[in-house]
Amino acid sequence: MKISQVQNLLASWKKLTSLSVNRRIFSAAILVGLLTGFVKLTAFIKELLVAWKFGTGDAIDAFLIALVVPSFIFNVLADSSLSASFIPNYIKVLEKEGKKKAQKLLSEVLASALGLLVISVVVIVATAPFYLSWIAAGFDNQKLDLTFNLLCIIASVIILDTVIVVGSAVLNAKESFALAALSPILTPGITILFLLQFDKWGVFALSAGLISGAVLQILILGIALNRQKISLIPKLPGFDSHLRQTIRQYLPAVAGGFLICSSGIVDQSMAAMLSPGSVASLTYGYRVIASPIGLISTALTTAIIPYFSKMIACQDWRDLYRSTKRCIQLIFLSLSPVMGLMLLFSESIVRFVFQRGSFTAEDTHLVAEIQACYALKIPFFIANILLLKLIIMLRENHILIWITTLNLILNITFNYIFMQWIGIQGIALSTSCGYIFSFVFMLLFTRKKIKHRILNA
Repeated sequence: MKISQVQNLLASWKKLTSLSVNRRIFSAAILVGLLTGFVKLTAFIKELLVAWKFGTGDAIDAFLIALVVPSFIFNVLADSSLSASFIPNYIKVLEKEGKKKAQKLLSEVLASALGLLVISVVVIVATAPFYLSWIAAGFDNQKLDLTFNLLCIIASVIILDTVIVVGSAVLNAKESFALAALSPILTPGITILFLLQFDKWGVFALSAGLISGAVLQILILGIALNRQKISLIPKLPGFDSHLRQTIRQYLPAVAGGFLICSSGIVDQSMAAMLSPGSVASLTYGYRVIASPIGLISTALTTAIIPYFSKMIACQDWRDLYRSTKRCIQLIFLSLSPVMGLMLLFSESIVRFVFQRGSFTAEDTHLVAEIQACYALKIPFFIANILLLKLIIMLRENHILIWITTLNLILNITFNYIFMQWIGIQGIALSTSCGYIFSFVFMLLFTRKKIKHRILNA
């Protein structure tokens, strides 16, 4: 293909995808999705290598439990909360008051977030001897000691990843989606290198990969932002009106993040009460499901937050309603077939992906059943993410508390009931049921609120 033909093709694509907000969202989602796909493929290769080297043994069980609390704290306090509360205010300040005020907000938000996460890391490590004995109730002393040592290393990654979240959020707010989407490939890539080159490190190679990948990612994002004259250097907050507004939106976003993440820590801790290898089996059962879920949710939320934020700022309620409805329709139309295929071919998929080395045929059968139960939640999980971000941006904060509380109660209750009925597979089935409930509840609520604002406009 000639260069002129490529240029004409790119020009046609740009024209086609810039005619409406929905098309711009679609264009951004496609770009982020493709780049995230490369990241997920690399992460998938890493998981194959992990399964080959560790199977469902004690080492990987210890690593996964060590990851539970740090991941939960990061996802609730940073990953699922900062971007949803920060981007709308950053865009508003940038457009109305200029770059200087926007930089001030960025520096103050970063300082506040890092302060909160440093305190969280100290608490996580200091209290680990108490909560590890609870969430890893089935571990012997040697396995519990390994879990604690791994946790002390992993906890520090929270601070690094917080900087990454803020830096990526700024790039996305400026509609520079590509680098933020592709840079996470560093962590699984470096982890693969460590696993292959440093066999004596054992499971600690996974922790080293997390830290090294995060450091390199910060350097790359920092350079990209510096070229746009944006600094990632934190400054002590002055608590002006913009920062206070961000904090007011952040607190309910934390409650929303708890909704998304609470099921994971509950599931892992309840799985640890069962037979050895249950935590690893539950995790492997979610690995293949996590790939399409992570790719699509990342692409969708990265694309919609800037555009939905602008619609809400301009009080364009009719376009917001139409865009939300269309996004949900596309989610179910595109992901329902994926869910069906995962249900029909679950065992074949697990056998092809994982069954080698220490991962046996018996492991394959159990993991396939877990995977099928998790597959039921695929479209509902993605739709939940979309509606959750929308509720936060609409500042309908109180509803998140109700949803969070009900979802947690249902998850624990169904976990216990289904575990008695079908064992470890019941935990996966319970999680899927919880997301179906949350979707129905949030859909009815958001439709009612947006229609009310259309009538009052």
